[in-house]
Amino acid sequence: MGYRSDLEARLAKKTTKAIVDYQMIQDGDRIMVGLSGGKDSWALLQVLDVLRQRAPVTFSLVAVNVDSGYKEYKHGLIAQTCKARGWDYRIEHTGIGEAIEDILDEGATPCSLCARLRRGVLYRIAKETGATKIALGHHADDFIETLLLNLFFAGSLKAMPAKLVSDDGEHVVIRPLVYVGEDEARAYTKECELPIIGCCCPACGDLSLQRQRTKRLLMELEREHPGVKQSMLKALSNVAPRHLLDTRLNPPGELRATVRLTAFAEATAVKKADTSESHSIDSVASGLSRTR
Repeated sequence: MGYRSDLEARLAKKTTKAIVDYQMIQDGDRIMVGLSGGKDSWALLQVLDVLRQRAPVTFSLVAVNVDSGYKEYKHGLIAQTCKARGWDYRIEHTGIGEAIEDILDEGATPCSLCARLRRGVLYRIAKETGATKIALGHHADDFIETLLLNLFFAGSLKAMPAKLVSDDGEHVVIRPLVYVGEDEARAYTKECELPIIGCCCPACGDLSLQRQRTKRLLMELEREHPGVKQSMLKALSNVAPRHLLDTRLNPPGELRATVRLTAFAEATAVKKADTSESHSIDSVASGLSRTR
């Protein structure tokens, strides 16, 4: 069975590489795909379904959409699309939107809080549906942007993992699009004629100034130096801990020039041995003289 286009073949290759590199999917897995209705989650669901039909292992998919409770949200279109394509799905209606309004401080960006609340819902549904893995649609640009945001504004050198185990140890989260660019995910969703649906949150699309600036910076860098984003993504898997300042990685008390000290100790031992041997020879010579 051939791929429908070169784009699909490229995405399938990159997604397969991520699955193999990070051992994301095993035989018998039931993969729950977090489906927001945005371009990235649609692209993930589509490419995983393509791979499911070709994979040497057997796994199943179930798409789960967490409806935050905004009345304009087109969850019906998501259900209609999944049904038309033969995808198992579940729509979970919640009051997350209303809860955020009560919890969030005035002027604060709701996205991170919303993501945490939605993640909690996904964890619950994973148990109910018997899902062994939870797949999220974060792509390569998300990894790089998160790296820079933490570096510039949080004083932390971290991005996000391609595979992680939840804090309680009960869930495994995977991000199979780690090698796929945002532009590729967008083009693939369009090619597959999947409907891109906004979350209808009042802040939807209103990215923080920090993230906007980071996105612009990456666009400018990529335009001036093609391939720089790929280099940054590669850097996340090519870490040199000894060249960082984190004392948890390099405890100062353990950093001793052991090789140099060993060499010095050996040289001292040789010198002592030579001195001892010299004294011994002198003693023998002196004894011989007295004997004569």
